[in-house]
Amino acid sequence: MQFGIFTVGDVTPDPTTGRTPTEHERIKATVAIARKAEEVGLDVFATGEHHNPPFVPSSPTTLLGYIAAQTERIILSTSTTLITTNDPVKIAEDYAVLQHLADGRVDLMMGRGNTGPVYPWFGKDIRQGIPLAIENYALLHQLWREDVVDWSGRFRTPLQSFTATPRPLDGVPPFVWHGSIRSPEIAEQAAYYGDGFFANNIFWPKEHFKKLINLYRERFAHYGHGTPEQAVVGLGGQVFMRKNSQDAVREFRPYFDNAPVYGHGPSLEEFTAQTPLTVGSPQEVVEKTLTFRETFGDYQRQLFLMDHAGLPLKTVLEQLDLLGEEVVPVLREEFAKGRPAGVPDAPTHASLVAADRARKEQERNTEENTEATK
Repeated sequence: MQFGIFTVGDVTPDPTTGRTPTEHERIKATVAIARKAEEVGLDVFATGEHHNPPFVPSSPTTLLGYIAAQTERIILSTSTTLITTNDPVKIAEDYAVLQHLADGRVDLMMGRGNTGPVYPWFGKDIRQGIPLAIENYALLHQLWREDVVDWSGRFRTPLQSFTATPRPLDGVPPFVWHGSIRSPEIAEQAAYYGDGFFANNIFWPKEHFKKLINLYRERFAHYGHGTPEQAVVGLGGQVFMRKNSQDAVREFRPYFDNAPVYGHGPSLEEFTAQTPLTVGSPQEVVEKTLTFRETFGDYQRQLFLMDHAGLPLKTVLEQLDLLGEEVVPVLREEFAKGRPAGVPDAPTHASLVAADRARKEQERNTEENTEATK
């Protein structure tokens, strides 16, 4: 299991003070949060991609490249790379550069994006969101695996004898997750390629996401990548903690009530009852997170959203201390108990390189055996 955090990069007023951080402060705070995530022993830091206010992470590779220079171990990921409005050629090149700079500590999550106005800003039609995601990723997948590409499709100009540079580190592309909160087509796409599927189950009841994950697992097996249990699944989550549960609820309530993503809707109590949001003690976070396996099966990556809704940097860093010291060590131990031997670990660059070398060695042996029997 990998444990980490993701940010959506919102610039939200602190409802307890009325102060809104500047964009500069928010970007610098994001870097501090990523560094803290590594310091407390987390495995992954992920950033979203947004091109509209009130968000700041419009250039994930720039942000993650800067963080890569200040960290040594943590995996740098995206919680959304917009496969619909970005050119797949640019994605192939930008993330390959990042992969080299970070010595392989990179993966990314493809997402369609749910902000309607962004599509026409980049010359796209939101009504074509699913076809764009399917076609653009097919091209990206090819660009990372073939040195010379000839290609034509519906949504961009054709390519003739094109080579994306630089080539992926060690000849192995970054691992890709496909993120979705509602689209079975994206679960199908992840299964077809044998990629990971990330269900960011932070807003809707678990029954909805259980259907998507089960579909992905079934189709993963259908396409010959392994058993349903060997499919690579990631989940989202939201937490706010204090040593005392009542203190956590009292402190977080004004942030929840005014948050742009879910404020002015269901109450905090309703939301925590129906979604993964946990507001309470570290032990309550552990207990609720462990129930995810009961619903979704053994999975590979758990990411928490912690820096949203106007929470000040000092508070977020305190949350990370609690997560790293009192929550994740217990979760690692408990999730390891009873985990079937056939359930794979979360992919890393090292494991992908090893698998690629084993595959090539097997192909060589097969060729040699074929030649010997002629």
